[in-house]
Amino acid sequence: MSGPTLVIELAGNTSADEELSALVGFNPQPEDWRRPFLVYLMGPGVGDENAFEAEHADEPKVEAILGFRPTHAVNVGACANREIDHVATALLTAAVMDVIGGVAKAELLDGQASFIAGLPGVVGIADDDWMALGTAEFLRSWVGHPAFRLVR
Repeated sequence: MSGPTLVIELAGNTSADEELSALVGFNPQPEDWRRPFLVYLMGPGVGDENAFEAEHADEPKVEAILGFRPTHAVNVGACANREIDHVATALLTAAVMDVIGGVAKAELLDGQASFIAGLPGVVGIADDDWMALGTAEFLRSWVGHPAFRLVR
């Protein structure tokens, strides 16, 4: 990949693989180190305004839970589908939220709402238990749960 690169400095005498394995609970070393992500902004004045409006038009419950109508969205997505890609997507989203704020909107798999509702940082569950709204703390706590998985 050409372009900006983020480097994570890890402390201690162990290898980066061992430290990351301890953090996420498995060996994340992929056979192919290319792990591309898409991060893009949508909303009035940026990106595809029509796509933003269409995606948010049918979400009155989200507005009721948040107490405001979102004006912009930052979408973060992995271009691969291994366990490490799900973890990295959630943690990258949390890091972006640390800088710009906002509330994460995560689609849920069947049955996830029951354990997600009790995690720290959950703002609400919407869309008949198919969507969670939460803080960066929520994303970080969800990643540590054994049933963590993002919707593709």
